[in-house]
Amino acid sequence: MELRLFQIDAFASQVFRGNPAAVCPLAEWLPDEKMQEIAQENNLAETAFFVPRNGGFHLRWFTPRLEVDLCGHATLASAFVLFNELHPELESVEFASRSGPLFVRRNGKMLTMDFPTWHLESLEALPTALLAGLGSKPQEVYSVTSGNNYFAVYSSEAEVVALQPDFAKLETLHPSGVIVTAPGNNSDCSSRYFAPSYGIPEDPATGSIHSALTPFWAKRLNKKEIHARQVSPRGAELFCEDNGNRVLISGYAVKYMEGKIYV
Repeated sequence: MELRLFQIDAFASQVFRGNPAAVCPLAEWLPDEKMQEIAQENNLAETAFFVPRNGGFHLRWFTPRLEVDLCGHATLASAFVLFNELHPELESVEFASRSGPLFVRRNGKMLTMDFPTWHLESLEALPTALLAGLGSKPQEVYSVTSGNNYFAVYSSEAEVVALQPDFAKLETLHPSGVIVTAPGNNSDCSSRYFAPSYGIPEDPATGSIHSALTPFWAKRLNKKEIHARQVSPRGAELFCEDNGNRVLISGYAVKYMEGKIYV
């Protein structure tokens, strides 16, 4: 079987920045184990697959280890492929997903995703593996009510950049990943994201976590629009807006590679 495959750098305006995602358009679903094998072979944080459905598309995401409920950068990458490669007549697209309906529209040279808001809850007791894995005590820690994540707040971007996590310890927090954040130097907020139990020690750019970051910083800074930077080694820039129960997450994307796979 011959399939098209694209590799898109999401939340970046030039290649080798942001987060690379593989996108594999399908006419109909492959067996789950075959999609997992393709994702493992690609060995990127996410491989997205989509099929046509009811005038829109059904979208799924696989890490090298397993299928996940939501992935922002691979959603952005999938919309980029639809808008620029497959259906240039489209101005917006609706994806059905395990996290409900997701919407992406053209926004000038950027793409804007419409995602559900993630809320935070205070933690009374912090997991030992979280503090040991981060190696530096945060000022505040929350749990994210959706998305299986811890949310750790530091006082400065420098502290976030300086973190050298013990990924073996953080892996024991499965199914939870860890969002770390602080005020930004040249943005409203900075962040990094660690999910070693999913085969992603550090994700270079993570759209989904901004479903939690945006309302948190919007409330703290008393502003609706949030300019966010993910300060991973590759770096990423996101432009977000808090809309109550929904979050708008915008960014650029660029094509790195197009080819065919044989499975």
